[in-house]
Amino acid sequence: MKLISVVTPCYNEEGNVQEVYERVRQEFAKLPNYRYEHIFIDNASTDRTVAILKAIATKDKNVKIIVNARNFGHIRSPFYGLLQAQGDAVISLVSDLQDPPELIQAFIQKWEEGYKVVAGVKPTTKENKFMASLRRIFYRFISKISEMHLIQNFTGFGLYDQSIIAILRTIEDPYPYFRGLISEIGFDAAEVPFEQPVRKHGKTKNNFYTLYDIAMLGITSHSKLPIRLATFLGFTLSVVSFLISLFYLIFKLIFWNRFGFGLAPVLIGLFFFASVQLFFIGLVGEYIASIHTQVMKRPLVVERERINFDEVDRH
Repeated sequence: MKLISVVTPCYNEEGNVQEVYERVRQEFAKLPNYRYEHIFIDNASTDRTVAILKAIATKDKNVKIIVNARNFGHIRSPFYGLLQAQGDAVISLVSDLQDPPELIQAFIQKWEEGYKVVAGVKPTTKENKFMASLRRIFYRFISKISEMHLIQNFTGFGLYDQSIIAILRTIEDPYPYFRGLISEIGFDAAEVPFEQPVRKHGKTKNNFYTLYDIAMLGITSHSKLPIRLATFLGFTLSVVSFLISLFYLIFKLIFWNRFGFGLAPVLIGLFFFASVQLFFIGLVGEYIASIHTQVMKRPLVVERERINFDEVDRH
């Protein structure tokens, strides 16, 4: 019997983990020809999440738990959890129930058809309209500037063949942009559309900083266009500045007594060029920060404990 691994990252999700577990178990009850393991990787929750998971794991050995020593963030912990999965196929499923476990059967069906990557895509969503529009704009923007084809409306929810996970284990990236890596690997992906439901319990852990972090990670990891645009724009503005200066010089020489220079052009030009410089210095800083993260080669996470894992399961 083939083994399917379900990996669920969580942080302060005491209101959701029990239901996630039960709905996944119900789905595999409909799939008697498959074995499964459900790996929860907890990012040092401060509520009752770990206690609830331990109670579940005591009764059900299919449930495995990794508890991190501290909160390692929303990028590193989920990726690390995927690398620990032993299944013939691995399903990434978040703990807030906005990734419907009911799609597991559809994912496995596509996998059995020969697809090594099955992506859950959300062309429609019931979340806040402003946030949905913002995400959609970002997905389109990053697709336009990326050096490869990125899956639209894809957040990482999906199924991955163990051969894909094996490739991911060879990538030494301490801060990986998972959605980009899946496209970077290059295998054709089957897309399974769904409407994203609203969060049922608790509050989202995403805020402006985490969304900005994901956006900049996607840009700096998979596109050189912004940094090249900075060079091109700098050259263009230099030419424009030279032409304007030449225009003012000629007019001043011709109409010496009647042409007044004034402070307005100086101030406008000063603030405009200063703002452009600061913007691109910040952009260059993002690329440097990305390089700095790569150079440090810190571990993705440090574990505090594992539950229901055999020693041979460790990667």
